[in-house]
Amino acid sequence: MPTNTYFSTGTTSEQRLYEDLIIEQLKIYGQDVYYLPRKIVNKDSIFGEDPASQFDDSYIIEMYVDNTDGYMGEQEIIKKFGLELRDDIVFTLSKLRWETLIKNNSDLTAERPQEGDLVYFPTTNAFFEIQFVEHEQPFYQQSALPVYKLSCTRFEYSSERLDTGISTIDNIESSLSTDTMQFQFSLENETGSVVLESSIGAIDYLINEDFTMATQQATDQGEAFETAAGTNTSSTADDILDFSERNPFGEVDEY
Repeated sequence: MPTNTYFSTGTTSEQRLYEDLIIEQLKIYGQDVYYLPRKIVNKDSIFGEDPASQFDDSYIIEMYVDNTDGYMGEQEIIKKFGLELRDDIVFTLSKLRWETLIKNNSDLTAERPQEGDLVYFPTTNAFFEIQFVEHEQPFYQQSALPVYKLSCTRFEYSSERLDTGISTIDNIESSLSTDTMQFQFSLENETGSVVLESSIGAIDYLINEDFTMATQQATDQGEAFETAAGTNTSSTADDILDFSERNPFGEVDEY
């Protein structure tokens, strides 16, 4: 054989020792984070996304932060829609610890961490969404692949349901959600909702809040402008612009 038979690599005992050393290093130098698997509720087959996805479970596990000099990516940038945060981060996770703490203790059918799942980092009080899972780094040391590297970016919350049982995580939904169904009336036994049935058989909900632009958006002055312009009354005599048949463009016509 080309290689020396007396110094064989990739034996089971060496692979286990290599994996144990990695886990020990992660426990010493790693950070406690929460892994939140995404639950698909109603996937859009066209766009390939689920805006109504939920996060019902959380699992604490140690991960090593590869970024030693701060976040990667473009970070804070000014775009045409305002300030955007493009903070990227890479977490290193033991495969064995993933199987022990998460896969074997949940109803997950995935064999590895999935893109779209979340990682909550308590140190920075931030959520990160997994964009890519690298499973071949380091590259076959001792003929084994003992870790995952999770390439993540800062998560942009958009009214997803968070019911993990961890108050710090679930409070994000209470403070940032714009889902009106959060204000629906609940029955006394809290097992259902008060519903109304329309004439066409569809179900509509009672919402425990009156939505008006005056109360929801204090800076809205649409009603004040309409009153000043006289367009919110049936009479056209007080209108600023005259859109009658005689003057369809609303210009002053004195002759």
